[in-house]
Amino acid sequence: MHALNEKSFEATQAVDKAVIAPMAFAYKRHVPRPVRDGVRNILKNLREPIVLVNFLLQLKPGKAAETAGRFALNSTAGIGGLLDIAKRRPFNLPRRPNGFADTLGFYGVKPGPFFFLPLIGPTTLRDAIGGVADRALLLTAIGAPFNRPAYSVPATVLGTLDRRIEFDEDLRRIRDETENPYVSRRTFYLRKRQAEIDALKGHQAKNRVTQNPSASSEQTSLSSRPPLRCDVIPTLDAAPTSRPTNTQP
Repeated sequence: MHALNEKSFEATQAVDKAVIAPMAFAYKRHVPRPVRDGVRNILKNLREPIVLVNFLLQLKPGKAAETAGRFALNSTAGIGGLLDIAKRRPFNLPRRPNGFADTLGFYGVKPGPFFFLPLIGPTTLRDAIGGVADRALLLTAIGAPFNRPAYSVPATVLGTLDRRIEFDEDLRRIRDETENPYVSRRTFYLRKRQAEIDALKGHQAKNRVTQNPSASSEQTSLSSRPPLRCDVIPTLDAAPTSRPTNTQP
């Protein structure tokens, strides 16, 4: 499996270098930041029903109520999520990403085998199952027209480009400053996911996160950003995340 994952990683990086990265930075150069921010906010807002359901499954009613409030505010006063009104004063309701993979981890389900999927990126068996459940709930919750190709294809493309821009520094460090980029990328992903599960449980992460992913494969330092669940092609249910450390109800 290691050899197959490594080949998949190399192929994905080649596609990224030839196609995705140039497109992402053309998008950054030619599309004003307020427009890009608005697109990102809309995609995040559409994911809020998943966050709400999973906080309920984790028996965190306080966080679930805050998520419901965020979704209502941003879907109305925020013009369908274009503006993140909820995070501003006087509401002060931060976005708290969550998903079925997090719920599985919260209840003790182990990550299982690690995979690096072609053009999709790093995942584990637990995260892959959780991602499928997230997407099924998302399409059920938001319904038509958001489950049609006319929406899902542009959303996937724009989400891909936005994520590629957001994580460019991390990807460059892993590619250029580590002896084995694949091993460093795997370590980056697994440690970050464990830190997120620990935070949900209210535990301090066992693997402390720093800001320079350029050490050896056994002691790879990690960026403070969240993991890239999809390096190249994130779907609507894989919008960029930024997880808080305080996740108690």
